[in-house]
Amino acid sequence: MKKRRQRTKEEVLKFQRRSAIWIALIAVAVSSLVVIRGILLDNARRMGNEMARSYSVEGERNAIAYETLMGVTTHYIDQQLEKSSRPEGWIEEYLQTVSNALGDSLIDPYAVIDGTIIAANPWEGDEDYPVESSQWYQKALAAEGKIIYTDGYQDAITGKTVVTIAQAGRTPETVVAFDIFPEQLRMGDSQDALPEGSSYFLCDTSGSLLYAETGLDVSQEELQAYIDDFLLKIRDGEASRTDAYVHTVEGKRWASYYDIADNGWISIIAIPYQSLLGGVRTLSIWYTGILTVFLILFLMMSAREKKLDRDVKRTNETVRVLGNSYYAIYRVDFSNRTYDMIKGSDYVRRRIPPQGDYGLLLKTAGEVIQPDAFEDFCSSFSIENIRKLVSKRTRDYGGDFKRLFGEEYRWVNVRLLFDESLNPEEAVLCFREVGEEKELQLRQIQLLRESLNAAKESEESRNSFFSSMSHDMRTPLNAIIGLSELAKKHTGQPEQMKEYLSKINYSSKQLLGLINDILEMARLENGKIHFDNRHFNVRKCIEDCLDLFQPQADEEHKKLLRNFEITREEVYGDSFRLTQILNNLLSNALKFTGPGGQIKVGVKELEQAEYVKYQITVSDTGAGMSEEFLDKIFVPYERETRFGARNISGTGLGMPITKNIISQMNGEITVKSKLGEGSTFTVTLPFKGVSTEAKQEKERNENAEQKEKEETLEGKRILLAEDNEINMEIACELLNLQGAQVTQAWNGREAVEIFENSPEYSFDVILMDMQMPEMDGCEAARRIRRMKRPDGKTVPIIAVTANAFAEDLAATTAAGMNAHISKPIDFKLLCKTIGELQ
Repeated sequence: MKKRRQRTKEEVLKFQRRSAIWIALIAVAVSSLVVIRGILLDNARRMGNEMARSYSVEGERNAIAYETLMGVTTHYIDQQLEKSSRPEGWIEEYLQTVSNALGDSLIDPYAVIDGTIIAANPWEGDEDYPVESSQWYQKALAAEGKIIYTDGYQDAITGKTVVTIAQAGRTPETVVAFDIFPEQLRMGDSQDALPEGSSYFLCDTSGSLLYAETGLDVSQEELQAYIDDFLLKIRDGEASRTDAYVHTVEGKRWASYYDIADNGWISIIAIPYQSLLGGVRTLSIWYTGILTVFLILFLMMSAREKKLDRDVKRTNETVRVLGNSYYAIYRVDFSNRTYDMIKGSDYVRRRIPPQGDYGLLLKTAGEVIQPDAFEDFCSSFSIENIRKLVSKRTRDYGGDFKRLFGEEYRWVNVRLLFDESLNPEEAVLCFREVGEEKELQLRQIQLLRESLNAAKESEESRNSFFSSMSHDMRTPLNAIIGLSELAKKHTGQPEQMKEYLSKINYSSKQLLGLINDILEMARLENGKIHFDNRHFNVRKCIEDCLDLFQPQADEEHKKLLRNFEITREEVYGDSFRLTQILNNLLSNALKFTGPGGQIKVGVKELEQAEYVKYQITVSDTGAGMSEEFLDKIFVPYERETRFGARNISGTGLGMPITKNIISQMNGEITVKSKLGEGSTFTVTLPFKGVSTEAKQEKERNENAEQKEKEETLEGKRILLAEDNEINMEIACELLNLQGAQVTQAWNGREAVEIFENSPEYSFDVILMDMQMPEMDGCEAARRIRRMKRPDGKTVPIIAVTANAFAEDLAATTAAGMNAHISKPIDFKLLCKTIGELQ
């Protein structure tokens, strides 16, 4: 034992020494690569800076040539003007000569004499050009005879990028100017000295790209973004680091170097990292390959040494792995048809010896195995079948059966295990109890079956819903698109245009109704419905709702009848939700009732206590519903598909929404219907009665609301933040029609800047869109609220959002906004909201 233990320690020490050597070797290799990489990058930095300086010097040479020619031209014109104040045709001829001196299309020379432009290449409108306000003209006069350069800008005539150099003459208000076209610049043969795939860029003092020699297939905007990123690194001091690099638009790494000329122009050389470090990568691959080969050999040697100990631990491993999980374990020698009991149950140990004939083991097992399972057990675990399974290298085989324990049968799992570590003619047969697992498995199977059935039903329902929604949403969309096309073709026919616009408006409201149903159902499913309980008149609320549907009934030749049997009309509750319930019921009644039919609405008072119960009945003589659908009328996404109902648009959410609202108002709804005879919906709702004092308070509130209804936007100064061009146009037009003065901001940052730069109390209200580029509405509102000016804390800010969920509205409140308006904007509600905030 001592020798064995000592030998194990030596092997451990040997393994540790080998590992230390390999770790050291890998560390040296990695360090070498890092050093080589650093040397290459440092050399590349020196080379890149020298090349950038070379380009910069060549650019300065070109600048000296321009400046020399400029000086000669200015001197000549001064001499001629001193002789004669009248610039005859000699100036045009001289400027043309100057243009030809440097080559065609490289520069465009001209002069300003007594406010008049004289050019070598005159352009249309030069006599009206406001030369006195030009940057180059003012800058040249201020330089008092020195030659000035402008940054690159877009030429108003050619639309190309130009740089203007100019010099004021001795004669007052005389300026000579050259327009240089950077795209015509040629930097000699310097490009040939660059590594393959490299690029050269020339920028003005502001960082704008003037000239580029590059093989990159990218746009001017993408190149400018790359330049801006590198110039930012220059300002931050990062560009001078040896390992500094910039990502290009193609996602590759480029080493970049620069030089700034005396005139402020910046020369930039960009070299692909692949060109600089190609050798390092090759060397890294060789290093990695060699180390990998040696590491594999090391692992193979270690694995071989471990394998030598496996046979010694064979019995211990078998018992340790299986003994704790199984109540009985047998080694089966299928060549000699014998068994070896490693672990046995109490019953079997009393009946058979630890080793013996395998047939005896099967016979004893048959005494406790459930009779109807014993035959299958013997067939599955016979010597012949074990041989067959082993020959197919089946490592795990078995199943479940019931075994007698005492006086009860319990579930048992039997496994036949085979592994190469065993004798080739042996396998392991083991047993364990799985009663709890089996019961759980059976319950899970049952749950899966139930879940599958529920999923199928839900899938069918949702598939039907989305199929219908696709049709229902496309119908108004197709109408909007088609009528818009027709409207464009009839712009000269006002009556036809009016009809098209009216139909477009109707289709838009129909589409909005579909979307609102889906959103309302989402709120109800998430438990986010809100009730706004106030004093209101039940009769008036229902009458107003019926009045809205009366024109539709008249137009469709349907009778809309009403009957009231109530004495207490003033109650406390949510009139909006009551209207929502009635709207759903009445719209369905009208939808499913044909011309000549009738819809009856009856309101009856059931109880008179602290809470008054009202029974509202809506009945029609329409298409009615089948008995099958009546059971699913309040299930989301379900719709009647019998007969004429299949062509009726809708989401299948109206009635589930209605029932959910009624339930949360502590009411109930019932329905009776028959195909071809119509439907009757009965709603019972409780409302709290209102006292005389409360009635008087309600009248005062109604008077106040009436005053609010008269609120207009006349003279209001509104800052409108909106990034969508069409939405901005619509909102401005409608606000202007209301008499408001609108200032436009196209994103949150622009809105903040406009407000910050305006005099105090310049705006009466701010309308803030939520999702905008550069800065969203919430961040813009927070910045306005943090401004150190009195109106920053008090100016009303109203959120204009298409997201009307509770979490979105909570975000606007947290940002300091006073209220919110949903898109599309209800301008009556907007006027009322602004009036409340003033």
